[in-house]
Amino acid sequence: MNGSMLRIVCAAALLFGAAVPWAQTPPPVAAGQSAAAPLPWTSLDDAQRGLLASFEDRWDSLPAARQNALARGSSRWLAMTPNQRDRARTRFQSWRELEPEQRAAARQRWQQFQRLAPDEQTRVRKAFDRFRSLPPQRRRELRERWQQLSPQERQRRLQQLRQRQQQPR
Repeated sequence: MNGSMLRIVCAAALLFGAAVPWAQTPPPVAAGQSAAAPLPWTSLDDAQRGLLASFEDRWDSLPAARQNALARGSSRWLAMTPNQRDRARTRFQSWRELEPEQRAAARQRWQQFQRLAPDEQTRVRKAFDRFRSLPPQRRRELRERWQQLSPQERQRRLQQLRQRQQQPR
């Protein structure tokens, strides 16, 4: 496997669990709102209340953090294009179908990604985009090759990749 393909596979492995990052990472708190402060139902706009109507009867009994998360999530959902919403639904369904251990591993990979420097995150995202742009059959082949490697071989290849990245270009 050549170096660029290995980078793509590594990026895909790292980001697989990040397919639904918005489900794991709370968006910023709205201006003027504290993450710990309860959010009155009446402070939501009409579109948010419509989207969150199933929560109306129990809104006041929800923890403030949950209220704020729902409000932020509804704002993000309402700002999405129909295509983005379709992708989010698909990703959420995929997330729900994962076993608890798979979800935990995905969360851990996402947290590792979040700890990367911003330029490294950008590099990984670009590599993942390149991987995603490959034909499905090629992606499948690369995934299978990666999965067939022993954990030691994977670590060795990742180490080689890191060393190559640190070399001046």
